[in-house]
Formats: sequence, C-alpha cells, structure tokens
Amino acid sequence: MNTQLKKGILELCVLAVLDKKDCYGYELVNEISKSIEISDGTIYPILRRLNKEGYFTTYLQESQEGPPRKYYRLTELGKSTKEELLKEWFDYVKEVNSIVMEDGLNE
Repeated sequence: MNTQLKKGILELCVLAVLDKKDCYGYELVNEISKSIEISDGTIYPILRRLNKEGYFTTYLQESQEGPPRKYYRLTELGKSTKEELLKEWFDYVKEVNSIVMEDGLNE
C-alpha cells in the first residue's frame, strides 16, 4: 500500500482500536498490525500528537513482565473525532469506488 495513504488512515485506526479498549503502545501496534503492516516508529509519533490534542488520556499500569506500561484511553473528544473521521473515510471510499468501479475503468 502507498505509504502516504497508509499514514493518512493510521490516525483513524489508532482511534478505532482505542475506542474498543485501552491499550499500551506496543499492544496498539500489534492490534493494527493484524490488518495493516506498520512499525513501532510509525505509531508513537501519532500517539504523542493525538495525546497533545486531547484525544485520549494516559495512565500507568503495573506489568508482570517489566516496568509499568503507559495505557491510552480515548476521551469524549477522541470518540467524536473518530466518528467524524470514520464518516469522512466511508464517504471518501464511496467516491473513489464510484470512479474506479465504472465500466471500462477497471479493465
């Protein structure tokens, strides 16, 4: 997949996963990696930016496997932003499909 396109939708993916459950960074990477190939280095800058914008809060939780983990929890602003981005995504996909699925264009 085109790198620029992938970067543009990762914000929505982060918000969508966090809307289902709180995650720590590596767990979030693993969840998204089940469907989209990404690296740790791609997600952490997005997490820092979205945190600064108030889309989620963070908290530390003890771990059996090492130091405490920093978990991310979606705020109401994060939830409403996810819904807006989701609507924009589906509208955009519909528009693109109307172009690429026309007779003769997909041959």
